[in-house]
Amino acid sequence: MKVGIDISGGDFAPKATVLGAILAQKELPAGAGLVLIGNKDEIVPILNENGAEESNFQIVHTTEVIGMSEHPTKALQQKPKSSIGIGFHLLKENQIQGFCSAGNTGAMMVGAYYSVKAVPGVIRPCITSIIPKPSGKLGIFLDVGTNADCKPDVLYQFGVLGSLYAEHVLNITKPKVALLNIGEEPEKGNLTAQAAHQLMKDSTDFNFVGNAEGRDFFKDDFDVLVCEGFVGNVILKQAEAFYTLIKKRGIKDEFFDTLNYELYGGTPILGINANVVVGHGISNEIAIKNMIKLTYQISEAKLSERIKDFLQIKLNIN
Repeated sequence: MKVGIDISGGDFAPKATVLGAILAQKELPAGAGLVLIGNKDEIVPILNENGAEESNFQIVHTTEVIGMSEHPTKALQQKPKSSIGIGFHLLKENQIQGFCSAGNTGAMMVGAYYSVKAVPGVIRPCITSIIPKPSGKLGIFLDVGTNADCKPDVLYQFGVLGSLYAEHVLNITKPKVALLNIGEEPEKGNLTAQAAHQLMKDSTDFNFVGNAEGRDFFKDDFDVLVCEGFVGNVILKQAEAFYTLIKKRGIKDEFFDTLNYELYGGTPILGINANVVVGHGISNEIAIKNMIKLTYQISEAKLSERIKDFLQIKLNIN
């Protein structure tokens, strides 16, 4: 099992990305291979400075980088030898089984969609985020930014994708799926939410438990929370802001500490024909380490293959 890392991606690259790879290499199983994609002249000195053996990693050299502010589609076309471009090439050729980056999120989404492509039958690939619960359990919510506006059938499919992720990566048996709404009753919400509820309420594709309100966010009543990307992104950014406020005030709390994005590393892109994880641009070495470990975890779980198999067999998509 090989995981490719975009060493040039992120606000603190290449130092944070190389240090994160060093930390991940120490914690991953012996059979995990890490492929560092970036400028070798920058990578090797950082490895040497931190007592890491170069032989523990495979380095794919390139000096081309897609900047954080570059237009995703244009940048991928103009820079096929960039660290992101090479990463998707290696992934498509199965030379690596997972790929992760804290670089240009748009380029990662475009690269995923046009290189390894969406799983047949997936209407809209999406991204997720972890929901830590006071009970110590973990849940997920999706979408958190890829699809700002969604039709009811897209929200339904998010329930399928989220349920498979919760089952095979978080190891939750028969995950409970809820729809984020402004009330518990089926008739509450806008027309999209009402129609989505009608589609989801009798589903045999996942365990639907009804609507959930914003105040239910951290409860154990559900494992997967479905919402449009606009709403999901607002919730995600609000949680990050809340954690920052707590830290600035010097408040120590075991649960609030779980809101730290560094603990989770990144988010997988669900619904594509490969295992791809996108990290936060401000990731430090701890976040990078956890991004790499998450990429290995979903690759080991064969998440993209399970999604493809489900859609082919359960939904009769060829």
